Amino acid sequence: MNSLRALTIVGVAVLLLGLRATAAEIVNDVSGMNPVQVAQVVAPTELEQIVRLVREHPGPIAIGGARYSMGGQTASDGALQLDMRGFDRVLELDLERREIRVQAGITWRQILEHIDPHDLSPRIMQSYANFTVGGSLSVNVHGRYVGQGPLVLAVRSIRLVLADGSLVQASPQQNAELFYGAIGGYGGLGVIVEATLALDENSRLERHTEVMPLADYRAWFAREVSGGEVVMHNAILYTDDYRRVRAVSFRRSDAPLTVTERLVPADRDYRVLRKARQISAGPGGARLREGLLDPLYYRKPLVQWRNHEASLDVAELQPISTADFSHVLQEYFVPEAQLESFVAGMGELFERMDVQPLNISIRHARADPGTLLAWARKDCFALVIYYRQGVTPADRERVGQWTRALIDLAIAHQGSYYLPYQIHASSEQFHAAYPRAGEFFALKQRVDPHNRFRNRLWDAYYRVP
Repeated sequence: MNSLRALTIVGVAVLLLGLRATAAEIVNDVSGMNPVQVAQVVAPTELEQIVRLVREHPGPIAIGGARYSMGGQTASDGALQLDMRGFDRVLELDLERREIRVQAGITWRQILEHIDPHDLSPRIMQSYANFTVGGSLSVNVHGRYVGQGPLVLAVRSIRLVLADGSLVQASPQQNAELFYGAIGGYGGLGVIVEATLALDENSRLERHTEVMPLADYRAWFAREVSGGEVVMHNAILYTDDYRRVRAVSFRRSDAPLTVTERLVPADRDYRVLRKARQISAGPGGARLREGLLDPLYYRKPLVQWRNHEASLDVAELQPISTADFSHVLQEYFVPEAQLESFVAGMGELFERMDVQPLNISIRHARADPGTLLAWARKDCFALVIYYRQGVTPADRERVGQWTRALIDLAIAHQGSYYLPYQIHASSEQFHAAYPRAGEFFALKQRVDPHNRFRNRLWDAYYRVP
């Protein structure tokens, strides 16, 4: 009866607010492996609608953006889900201060289209431009930007709707605890509705690539990448023996453009790229990629705009999921000095448990300035693992086993793991990797005492006192 009453109240509120809504339905994420039956999905377009829904809805609330998290972080059973994708306007662009204020449902692609005519570029964003800003803030993303790290480093301020419907401004100088709790807080404290983000120059970038032993990479990185003209960088870890990397750097350049498009075309054809990925996923794919496919891919000079590289589209990865399998990510962070030892342990673990990743990318991140759920407690290397898995219970359990083993390995190397992916970690592992989680939960208890903001992540780890 209480559930029926709650649904009725929500329905009346939706009608009064003029919102687009659907009745109880199953929502999922890009992995296709996390169906969640929510009470209702509502798509607000105005701030007043969000405030009133939060204030008047009697039950749990979950927050969804583009849904690129892969473990149910945007939904909870029986919750009202706020689909933020229609809340997507640019509110202010300050060219002198090089900053932009946006609503949280806007995608990075929309931001790029708005700022590119002014020769400006996001200071920090993830590798693909399809994400919403609110989602990126909630998981505290990072990218390949040299000398940068978690997204919080490029955030001037946010606005947040709390569980009582109040609207709060937060920054490192104002309501700092909420600022450092909500960013990277996976929607546990409230609804991030606005953000002011720092921008940088949209410079020309020339790609340089070099293959080397992993044992040489860290010193090479310190010498050739840190503090120089390199704007974006990552390394490909070759998984035949986990001993070699291909370093890929984008340096500022005045060379003539080889790619004249300002942004990646929205209708770009990815068939050749997808075919190469399929080939490299087959038997002997790691050696084939290192010996043939990557040398072919990187052989031509490339000079492009920074925004062109920033506007990559996840369409190049399709199909991400089918009825039988899903392409999934995991990510681990280790202090700089622990890189080689962690990779060696990871290679041994993968061989022992017959894990065959499709790609492992290495990035670098500066230390987090103080978020409560910081994944980079000091300067670190990040290892992004891309793999294919089946979707049966047995497949999931097998992935869970090697995931927990890999989390233990990261913790043993004074590192951490990333939370936007499948929820396999034990509670003990979660708290070991995120030692300030207790502070985050205490803050949640104060600002959300009835645990209204929920999702599968917090359903797993948060316990109401």
